[in-house]
Amino acid sequence: MSDDAWRPALYDRDTRFVSDLGAPLVDVLDPRAGERILDLGCGDGALTVTLAERGASVIGVDASPAMVAVARERGIDARVMDGQALAFDDAFDAVFSNAALHWMPRQDHVVAGVRWALRPGGRFVAEFGGAGNVAAIREALHGALAARRIDAAPLDPWTFPTTASFAALLEDAGFAVLSIALIPRPTPLPGTLGDWLEVFATRFLDAVPATERAALTNEVERRAAPRLRDAVGRWSADYVRLRVVARAP
Repeated sequence: MSDDAWRPALYDRDTRFVSDLGAPLVDVLDPRAGERILDLGCGDGALTVTLAERGASVIGVDASPAMVAVARERGIDARVMDGQALAFDDAFDAVFSNAALHWMPRQDHVVAGVRWALRPGGRFVAEFGGAGNVAAIREALHGALAARRIDAAPLDPWTFPTTASFAALLEDAGFAVLSIALIPRPTPLPGTLGDWLEVFATRFLDAVPATERAALTNEVERRAAPRLRDAVGRWSADYVRLRVVARAP
């Protein structure tokens, strides 16, 4: 997603569950008082605040200026930075990342940057979309656009690795992989699938004129409904998360 595509108010209204579901990852990280921690892809800083409340000294980075502005309003040292080009060297005891790495296609660059940012023995704890994540939503988006003679492949912003492929990236960078797993997590949505698309799938929706956007959204919902909408009309997203804990050499 481009830097200016995120709309913090819409994100907070329709997708606050993203940071809420990331809260257990903070316990996996187990931040300690006095540690220096980098929150990679901090978004609006909801989880960054939690890290700081544990006593850590935290810097948040995100590619979205709009999200960084909201994080700064929370009192966070937040900086606009591409996670694929981190500018830190031997600076942190831990790097934490929730629901961000699947937006970064050059994941080898991400891992290399994390490696350089960590002090010897530092830990990397991350959770993001893994293989099979939002498969039904993705299929519906691609199908609805194909019906309009639009190839969705160049528009698709997501990279969802397997455990094997991401573990290989970590090991190639010198990390010891302590744990890595795919976690299926069907997630109830607070609104409609269309609301979710307005936050996370704007590149697909922008492929049609504004006058056709509602029709495209309706078509995606129709295609996804048999798998993602229950008998009383409640929507879920078919999330599959990849959770990794690794240690720098």
